[in-house]
Amino acid sequence: MRDKLLSLVELQKVDLEIAALRKTAEVWPREMAQLEREMAGHRAAVEAERARVADIEQQKRTLEQNIAEEKDKVKKWEQRLAEQRSTREYSALAREIDIARKANATMQEEIIALGKQLNEAREAVKAKEAEVQAHLARLSESVSALKAKMSESESVVADLNKKREEAAQKVDPTLLRRYDTIRKKRMPAMVAVVAGRCKGCNMNIPPQLYNTLVATRGVDVCPSCHRIIHAEEALEDPKAANPAS
Repeated sequence: MRDKLLSLVELQKVDLEIAALRKTAEVWPREMAQLEREMAGHRAAVEAERARVADIEQQKRTLEQNIAEEKDKVKKWEQRLAEQRSTREYSALAREIDIARKANATMQEEIIALGKQLNEAREAVKAKEAEVQAHLARLSESVSALKAKMSESESVVADLNKKREEAAQKVDPTLLRRYDTIRKKRMPAMVAVVAGRCKGCNMNIPPQLYNTLVATRGVDVCPSCHRIIHAEEALEDPKAANPAS
């Protein structure tokens, strides 16, 4: 029975390694998603600055086009002004020309202001791009390191799975089935009983059950946590325990 237990102990060691690696790896996809969100946020910040530049450029082009149209209009009106014979029509046209010129002057001032805003916005884009590039470089390094850890972990798990297959072949089939059923619910699936106390749930087992485990060096199920249990002494080497024999 000791050999059967030792085989299962070795199998459980591998399973615990695999479980520990998978537990550690659980956070990595979330970390990767967080890094990707940060990278997207930085890119969005740059795009927002670029959109602001594009908006100012569009405003400036619209004003320039309006000014050009108003100048053409004023030029035509000035030509018509010399042709007017009626004082009333002359005054009305002169008033329109004056209004158009004032509107052009106002738009020119707006263009100057937009030009300043545009220069500031372009400088802001350059600064934001440099800042984001630094952030993206740092985040890219973190992503690469994380991918490397994930790849390494997958490789180790693959090796451990092979090792598990080899270890499982050495375990008694009946004991293995019971163990596999339990390990899907809780790990470790097999634990020792020390001084009448289950090391899995830390609850005392019935004294008669404990005495039987010690006497037979066999296995049973903990009444509290339903793990496979064995007496601590069951794993001891009989020759080491009785050197004289």
